[in-house]
This record gives sequence, C-alpha cells and structure tokens, in this order.
Amino acid sequence: MIRALVAFVICAGAATAQTVPEPSDYRMDHYRAPVPDRITGGTTIGPEAAHGLWQDKAAVFVDVLPQAPKPDNLPEDTIWRDKPRDSIPRAIWLPNVGYGAIAEVTGEYFRNGLETATAGDADQAVVFFCLEDCWMSWNAARRAIEWGYTNVYWFPEGTDGWTLWDYPLERVEPVPGQPVAGGG
Repeated sequence: MIRALVAFVICAGAATAQTVPEPSDYRMDHYRAPVPDRITGGTTIGPEAAHGLWQDKAAVFVDVLPQAPKPDNLPEDTIWRDKPRDSIPRAIWLPNVGYGAIAEVTGEYFRNGLETATAGDADQAVVFFCLEDCWMSWNAARRAIEWGYTNVYWFPEGTDGWTLWDYPLERVEPVPGQPVAGGG
C-alpha cells in the first residue's frame, strides 16, 4: 500500500515536473537543478530498475557526489572532518568527477576508477548517480559514454530516490587517489 502511494506521488510529481532539454554539451554550472529525462547513448532508470540491477549484481554502481575540499585558510589547530556519505551498498564513490570541466588529473582518477570497477570491460553495465536534480551524474555518465562505455545507466533520482523506496544505504569512502581539486 505504501509503495503504491509513493508510486502515485512520484508519477503525479513527474507530470508537473519541469521538462529540461538535454544539452548538447556538459552542464557547466548550477549543478543542483532540474535535469533532462534522458541521456543520449545511455539508459535512464528509476529507483526500481536501479534496485533490480543492484539486487542481481548486474551493474557497477558509481556515486559521483562531490566532496568539499578542506579549506586552505583553516587555522592550523582546526580539526577537519569530511562530511560522511551514505550511498548504495557496493557502490564506489568517485567524488568530483561530474563537473562539466574537469582537470586532467581528475579525468585520470575517473578513468582509473571506472577501469578498476569494470575490470577493464567497457561493455560492463555501469550505473551513475548522485542526488536528485543533480547534473553531476548526468555529466559523469555522458563522459563515460564518450570514453566508449557501451552499457551506461543514468539514475537521476540518486540516493534521494533510492531512500524514498526504503532501499538500504551504507557508509562509503572515496576511492583512494582523489585529486585535491575536483573541477577544472
């Protein structure tokens, strides 16, 4: 009953949601904004389809939520703690790879992370996600498609949609080797 109600609310919301055209290039700013309903060269999925892929272990899940860097101007004795990230279980977290323009070192970090996660198989199914209405996952999925990944899924509702369906989350840490500056 609850899932039926949630599905109704989601469908009702989708009917009134703003339609955003798919851009011809990467989104370069205002990353937390309505997103398109498609990605050329990939497949857009919702929470139930994402959960099915996750349950069947049929895809690699890549979380691209950015991670704020430690501010340079903090007093020396300040204790810095990164904000924790609860994500889809078994997902790898490659923060800062979803910006529209990324530095070469960030691109290398992203390529290495994908290469490792897919065991070098460009046909391996990969699900990219972040948060709802976040362009980071769209940019990352688009970049993977341009790099020759052939089975790309984009999950635009991200962990927000996953949580809405009461699917499990677990604490994740960024894949080691993250560059200090994420954008380009």
